[in-house]
Amino acid sequence: MLTPTEKIWHNGKFIDWDDARIHVLSHVVSYGSSVFEGIRCYETTSGPAIFRLREHVRRLMDSAHIYRMDSFSFTASELADAMLDLVSVNRMRSCYLRPIVLRGYGDLGVNPLKNPVDVYVACWEWGKYLGEEALSSGADVCISSWTRLAPNTLPTLAKAGANYMNSQLIRMEAIANGYTEGIALDSSGNVSEGSGENIFVIRDGRILTPPIGSSVLPGITRDTVLTLARDLNIPIVESVIPREMLYIADEVFFTGTAAEVTPVRSVDRIPVGKGTRGPITELLQREFFAVVNGTKPDRHGWLTAVESRQTVSL
Repeated sequence: MLTPTEKIWHNGKFIDWDDARIHVLSHVVSYGSSVFEGIRCYETTSGPAIFRLREHVRRLMDSAHIYRMDSFSFTASELADAMLDLVSVNRMRSCYLRPIVLRGYGDLGVNPLKNPVDVYVACWEWGKYLGEEALSSGADVCISSWTRLAPNTLPTLAKAGANYMNSQLIRMEAIANGYTEGIALDSSGNVSEGSGENIFVIRDGRILTPPIGSSVLPGITRDTVLTLARDLNIPIVESVIPREMLYIADEVFFTGTAAEVTPVRSVDRIPVGKGTRGPITELLQREFFAVVNGTKPDRHGWLTAVESRQTVSL
């Protein structure tokens, strides 16, 4: 269960947590008309800092644009500043942020254009998405019977609430069958992603990850890991990945804002490599957490300090 914080940002004002309510007939309730982000604020050696704030806000704006929901009056810089303010107002040292743009109460029908667009940002403490143990020991996952969204059905480049009905089916099926997480294939039968994570496969020292065309969300942690791997001179290939590659991989790991960098130790009860976290995964984990926790230099400018209160330029 969520642990409430004091304030939530709504359309330019701070409101109490319990006052962040919508009408049951809001368009989003019946039709899933929302776009959102998941963002982490880390406690660093220099104080709390939001990780890749600019990129998250840009993707939120892109998602809203795809769904013709960008009629709200806030700029990207104003939304970024709102998130920094929210962390500060709630006196958080570290937290998870959820900005969400949704169609509210007005007309009720498939045509959403007459409904108001509301913007909320909430934050709260949230631990390791797939569990603390999974970060070191790895997660047991399965191939889902549910396929990822096919091209030209719903836009997978948008982080939209409706897309996550598909994700819920993948995750619930995995849990019902005794797994931590599920991996979905795309409409061609190739590896796509987890219910809420991008996926990486390591074979013979090379990192492979599905391309954007395999119905994957362009993950910001995905991009982070690709950048870190290049910094470490680890070969990377964005390529279509057949299902069976997961069974013969040396290492497999997930990435995501919630999952961070989480190894996979088995797929469909078949051990990945030696059935433990592999050396390349561990190296990338160490690099990732060193940057976000501030113990290594932020050489790519990924951290935005909360306490500095600078205006964010996007």
